[in-house]
Amino acid sequence: MSQENRHWILARRPVGNAYAEAFALETETLPALAEGQILVANKVLSMDSGTRMYMTDREDSYQPGTPLGAKLIGTVLGVVTQSRHPAYKAGDRVRCYGQWADFSVVEPDATYCTTLDDAHADPKEYVGIYGANGWTAWVGVVETGAVQAGETFVVSAAAGCTGLMAGQIAKARGACVIGIAGGAAKCGLLTGEYGFDAAIDYKAGNVEAELARLCPDGIDVYFDNVGGEILDAALANMALFGRVAVCGLITNYIAQGPVPGPYRFDQVLMKRLRIEGFFSPDFYVREPAFNPELARLAAAGQLRLPFEVSTGLEATPEAFTKLFTGANIGKVVVEL
Repeated sequence: MSQENRHWILARRPVGNAYAEAFALETETLPALAEGQILVANKVLSMDSGTRMYMTDREDSYQPGTPLGAKLIGTVLGVVTQSRHPAYKAGDRVRCYGQWADFSVVEPDATYCTTLDDAHADPKEYVGIYGANGWTAWVGVVETGAVQAGETFVVSAAAGCTGLMAGQIAKARGACVIGIAGGAAKCGLLTGEYGFDAAIDYKAGNVEAELARLCPDGIDVYFDNVGGEILDAALANMALFGRVAVCGLITNYIAQGPVPGPYRFDQVLMKRLRIEGFFSPDFYVREPAFNPELARLAAAGQLRLPFEVSTGLEATPEAFTKLFTGANIGKVVVEL
């Protein structure tokens, strides 16, 4: 029996955050599966800012751009309904790269597909603490940033999914944690609910001056999610031999053309800094090592993550927009 499948395509390259104008919802009849494929009934679509890079036509990114007219992709959670792959059967719960659609046609061997256990009754947890965002926060703090007790740790986009977890992980390691976020309400949540030592509202003042006030001995580790002016503010306030863990560049994602700077790049030499980018697919295979560590922190009450939930496939453009307009706290998902 044929099945109809609604799916989002990239109709045009988005300008700024005009995603509703760039995406189009279409309907198809699902094709028969090829050998090695599975059909997944999507239950949760993970909204991730890095997906914005797929929507450009640049050729120097970590991921080839999505052609115009092609289906939009991202991490999905769902249930296998058909399988032509020996490792998967109907009824399996999976996390994989799929399509923003009712159903995803997936080649498990090429899309980081994982069969989920029953450790978490709420499937959203597998794209939260126990998914790529959680692993990224862990790697950025523990490995790339190598945060030690007593050090000063600063994170941008601190109320977003990865930034919020990175701050909590750094705090659990004994660091002084300062978050940069947009708005007094978010800053109040960081210090009042999530244990940050201080928070800077980038919309309300001079970030560079506030970092100088709060970090008189300099920043030992800066976890960067945004680039641009905030990165410059951090570079101006780094401690000698500080580390900059580059996780994301939201400023670059939404810009039309190259972003100038960083203007304070001279501080890399003056302060003998180490700057390193890291990319979550490089360490997906390490999930069995990461999740017990993250579970230990969660069980101790040291790691929590709220969800911003939109309902229905039609809500996808609006949900995705929240990542870039500061309209969310924690993880943004679409439930189908």
